[in-house]
Amino acid sequence: MIGIVKAYTTRVGSGPFPTELLDEDGEKLRKIGGEIGVTTGRARRCGWYDAPIARYAVRVNGLTDFFLTKLDVLTGWEKIPVCVAYDIDGKRVEELPASQSDFHHATPIYEYLPGWTEDISGAKTLSDLPKNAQEYVKFLEQISGAPMSAIGVGPGRTQTIVVKDFI
Repeated sequence: MIGIVKAYTTRVGSGPFPTELLDEDGEKLRKIGGEIGVTTGRARRCGWYDAPIARYAVRVNGLTDFFLTKLDVLTGWEKIPVCVAYDIDGKRVEELPASQSDFHHATPIYEYLPGWTEDISGAKTLSDLPKNAQEYVKFLEQISGAPMSAIGVGPGRTQTIVVKDFI
């Protein structure tokens, strides 16, 4: 079972979104990533990668692999935060909270990875990516619980790195 996950997180509509960026970084992700709803024309809410949500998706859907999209959007950041857990009322929580109330009170706990500045849109293999981009992908695999078996490095159909044949 293959899951699709962006290299950062987006949400449409209201509701809890612990990693949401309400600053220039959120606007930058929205602009570079083209995060505008096709049907509504509304801007999507943007935030950093949320590993507890990815782990939840692996567990409840029986995911064996991820297709990581929009890695290219993160090019240019000096450091890239990844939410690895939440702080809820002073307690570290590794999984998605069971209640909406707890989810609304969740504050992200981040680990910071070094970014990259090199253009990755022409990468055809994992080894074509800059070292820091490779490390980002490896970290997401470890923290999310499933391999990133394909990676989108641009908006075009051919801008995909197939790491492992999974179809």
